[in-house]
Amino acid sequence: MSTSTPLRTALIGVALAATALVPLQGTALAAPSGTGTAATTASASSSVSGIEDATALALARSLADPDWSREVRRAALAADSVGLGTLADDATASTGRKLAARITAADRGVAAAKGLGRGAGSLLRLGLADASMKGRLASGAAPLVAAAPSDDDGAATFTAYDSRGAAHELPLDSATDRPVYLVDIDGAKAVAEGLKVIDKTLESKGLGLPAPSAGAGLSAASGIDTTRIDSVRLGDVEEPFFKGDAEIFTLVTGFGKDGKPRVDTVEMPYLNKEDTTYYPGQVLVNWSDYKYDMADAVMMEDDGDTDYQALAKAIAAVLLTITDQGAYIPLVDALLNAIPTNWWTDDPDYVESWYTLARSSSGQRNGAAGNGWMTVSPYHVPEL
Repeated sequence: MSTSTPLRTALIGVALAATALVPLQGTALAAPSGTGTAATTASASSSVSGIEDATALALARSLADPDWSREVRRAALAADSVGLGTLADDATASTGRKLAARITAADRGVAAAKGLGRGAGSLLRLGLADASMKGRLASGAAPLVAAAPSDDDGAATFTAYDSRGAAHELPLDSATDRPVYLVDIDGAKAVAEGLKVIDKTLESKGLGLPAPSAGAGLSAASGIDTTRIDSVRLGDVEEPFFKGDAEIFTLVTGFGKDGKPRVDTVEMPYLNKEDTTYYPGQVLVNWSDYKYDMADAVMMEDDGDTDYQALAKAIAAVLLTITDQGAYIPLVDALLNAIPTNWWTDDPDYVESWYTLARSSSGQRNGAAGNGWMTVSPYHVPEL
């Protein structure tokens, strides 16, 4: 899968279980109806996973048009993943053009479910589940379409649809004989937009304001002191089979110059594979924003359904209850406790955390969960 705009996944759990052999009703992209309650159906249709699944079913049925099916095949063979909205907008086949309005509505639904607002643009993407399927697709094998699966719920299978709308249960632990298109989220774009939401929300609560220009302890001529990540490695990025690259971000916490807890977001688009060492040379902490020479870091992974607005509000609600006692206290536990319990089985996945990173910290620091390490060093950024 593409490293620049990798396919992302969402949980399909109950939403998929309720979709077998049920066609889309009406013109809206709603989750397929099943035997559950109306409340369950409404919840599934408004979640990222529900929207992805409904989109997968709509796309699968549209592939009954051979002209449109050939266009989708060409696009899937030409790139690891393509924007689904762009694919439909640029279609020459009438079926593809008719699908465009549904994809636009689905993109808006995904943005709303993830707390991103209207500025996020197109988020849904399409690509093959595995590169090994390209040969079979090129030879004319009829593809299936599925929402990108997750094994977070312990399921051994996921549901894919054919052009008749019939459901097929496929194994999660091995590739299938038929090519499978996955409908997924542009995770890199979602994380970038989501961290903007967190920054804006926390700033509005006074938890992420820039350090005052006067009395910050550093003159303009002296530059700023930072802690830099020289290398980093994770053992498990919480990514099951078929998921592609991880979307990692880190929340740095400490006390700001005003004595209030603050949270700074750090996007880490390069950190997308487990058991791989990366050498980013990335600034993790800007000490000019912090009162004490200590900070904490919590690393997380966007698993698809992450609602960044809700995450930011939950963090703010807890951190606003903490006051400066005149000495540094770690904030990792407070930040983790702010995340609703049910999110630990869905998203965002907790990956690793580091307590009490000091301004003088240097060398390898192992994470508290034993799932990763990073080497850090003090790094002075001179004034330009």
